[in-house]
Amino acid sequence: MSTVLVIAPHPDDETLGCGGTILRHVEQGDTVYWLIVTHILEEFGFEAERIEQREQEIERVAGHYSIEQPINLKFPTTRLDAQPMNALVDAIGNAFQEIEPELVYTPYRNDIHTDHAVVFDAVTSCTKWFRYPSVQRVLAYETLSETEFTLNPDVSGFQPNVFIDITGKVEEKIGIMRIYDSEIGEHPFPRSESAIRARATLRGSTAGFDAAEAFMLLRERVS
Repeated sequence: MSTVLVIAPHPDDETLGCGGTILRHVEQGDTVYWLIVTHILEEFGFEAERIEQREQEIERVAGHYSIEQPINLKFPTTRLDAQPMNALVDAIGNAFQEIEPELVYTPYRNDIHTDHAVVFDAVTSCTKWFRYPSVQRVLAYETLSETEFTLNPDVSGFQPNVFIDITGKVEEKIGIMRIYDSEIGEHPFPRSESAIRARATLRGSTAGFDAAEAFMLLRERVS
C-alpha cells in the first residue's frame, strides 16, 4: 500500500484529471490525501452562499473518495501568480513533510490556467529527494478545458507516457464531477459528461483498455 497525494489547484481538477485513478487507489487500500491550493473568497467578489456551497461540494467529493479531511491551503483562486512563490512552496512543503507521500499527482505545467502553472512550479520544489525523501514517483495529469487549450508554440504539449486503466469507473467519476454542478455543462462544453467519457475512451484505446486516464511521468526513484 502507498501514500498518495493528489494536488488540485482548484476543487474539480482532481476529479477531471485523476478521479478514476483515485478510486483505484482507494479500492487497493492506498492512503489518499487531497491538497486543494485555492479557495473562493468574499473579498474577491464571491457571495457567502456560493462559498458555503463550494465547502459542501468539497465535503461531498471527499466522502466519495473516502478522504477524511482534505487539506485546503486557501490561497485566492485565479490569483496565484500574484502570490509570493516562497509562500506557496512553504505551504505545500509543509504538507509534504506531514504526509510523506510516496506518489504525487500534480497538474501539467503548460495548462492554460496560470494557477496550474504556478502550482506545478511550487510542487516541483517539493520533490527534491534530500528534502522530501518519501517521494518516489511524480505524475502530471491532464485537465479538461485547461490542458488542451494551451497555445504556446514553444512547448510540445501534453504527451502522456503512463496510462491507468479506469474501466468500470468512468460513470462513478462522472457522478462525482456532477457534484460540481457549476463546473460541468452540456456538450460541446469541454467539461461535459460526453467529453469526460470521450477522453477516457481515447486514452484507453491508446493503451489497450476500455477506458483510461493519462499522465506524464516526471520523476521516479526506484530503490
